[in-house]
Amino acid sequence: MWSEFKEFIARGNVMDLAVGVIIGGAFGLIVSSLTEDIIMPIVGAIFGGFDFSNYFIPLTSGVTAATLAEAREQGAVFAYGNFLTVVLNFLILAWIIFLMVKGVNNLRRKQAETPAEPQAPPQDVQLLTEIRDLLAERR
Repeated sequence: MWSEFKEFIARGNVMDLAVGVIIGGAFGLIVSSLTEDIIMPIVGAIFGGFDFSNYFIPLTSGVTAATLAEAREQGAVFAYGNFLTVVLNFLILAWIIFLMVKGVNNLRRKQAETPAEPQAPPQDVQLLTEIRDLLAERR
């Protein structure tokens, strides 16, 4: 069983998937930071200086807090501002991935359009071709 497991792990697909998951997780953190630290403050400044992530509707009468974190400790809340932030994160991530895939597809298209230069035939084939041509001239 151990040898089967080692064989499974050694396959290229599993390693590629592991690398993709790790890079995807790191990329997700970058997009979250971009959204929370750069985009949302600008959007908040444009729309009057508010922070979307702290927008919520209390679902119980015991919720009196001003921030979402404190409100969640007091009771149930409808955190639509946090949801908007997550949706914006997703849209930014989807747009960036779209641009990356589009770029890779353009590169592949360009590589397919440029034909590779034909390789020179091996030296023995060149010599045989020269001999054939010389014999044809003698006739």
